[in-house]
Amino acid sequence: MVKCLMFSVLLTLCLAKIELKASIFLTEVFPASNYELGTPQDSVKKKETQKPRKGRFRSHKVSFETFNESYERALKYYNKGAYLSAAGLFEKLYPLAVGTRQGDSILYLFADSYFKNKDYHLAAYHFKTYTRRYPGTPRTELAALNCARALYYTSPSYEVDQTDTYYAIDEIKDFIKQYPNSPYIEDCNTMLDELRNKLAQKQFEIVKLYYNTGNYRAAQLMVKDFMKEYSYSPYAPEALFLLVKNNYEYASKSIESKQKERLIECAEAYDALAAQFPNFANIAEAKRIYDKALTEINIINSKQK
Repeated sequence: MVKCLMFSVLLTLCLAKIELKASIFLTEVFPASNYELGTPQDSVKKKETQKPRKGRFRSHKVSFETFNESYERALKYYNKGAYLSAAGLFEKLYPLAVGTRQGDSILYLFADSYFKNKDYHLAAYHFKTYTRRYPGTPRTELAALNCARALYYTSPSYEVDQTDTYYAIDEIKDFIKQYPNSPYIEDCNTMLDELRNKLAQKQFEIVKLYYNTGNYRAAQLMVKDFMKEYSYSPYAPEALFLLVKNNYEYASKSIESKQKERLIECAEAYDALAAQFPNFANIAEAKRIYDKALTEINIINSKQK
């Protein structure tokens, strides 16, 4: 029993000696200035006391009590270009400002924040809302213009659906009708021309597709519709030139009884091209096809005698 007790004491002393040496070793290898051990609680406390970074977004509750402070904050966001943050605050402020002298300013800046952030669909919607709710303010004309501009910017490339382009055209027309003496009329006409030419290009590409795939009758009809709608466009002479080629090929691939009629249509297409666009780049090529059509018409006439 005594031996066991002595053995236990000796073992405890040995372990204590080993622990002391290990502690000295750690202190020498990892000085306190470079390595500190801490508890998980210490880490949590550090995180809790850490200050938020500058510029980090913090949600801001808006109420009647904080209205003025929130409005000033929104203006600061707007003026420094943080338009999305500004829009978020203006959106919360507006319901509290309806019927006050600040209401129209907040709604306008709300819409303009989206516009400057290039969220054009939202901008157009809120500018339109502004013109309906505040039809007689100094900002109404500019809001109507910016609604039209926003929709203009939403217009996609000609290859895809052009619904937004039609919306933009309608809005620009409405602006011109409502503000005929506006200093922005020239800008509106420029936007209109660009949007209409985009629609013309889309239609012209469809005409080319019909022609290139040998759908001559469909191409014929499409060119006629095109010239009614887009005769002013830069694609008009190309469309008529394509009609000359289309009608000649259509005639050459038709049965004999239909050839003369379609050759005459080819000649008529050339006459329209030469009359409307005498300086067209490919007028000589069109004239060559026209001459061939006339020659073949004369041959058919001689056979019918």
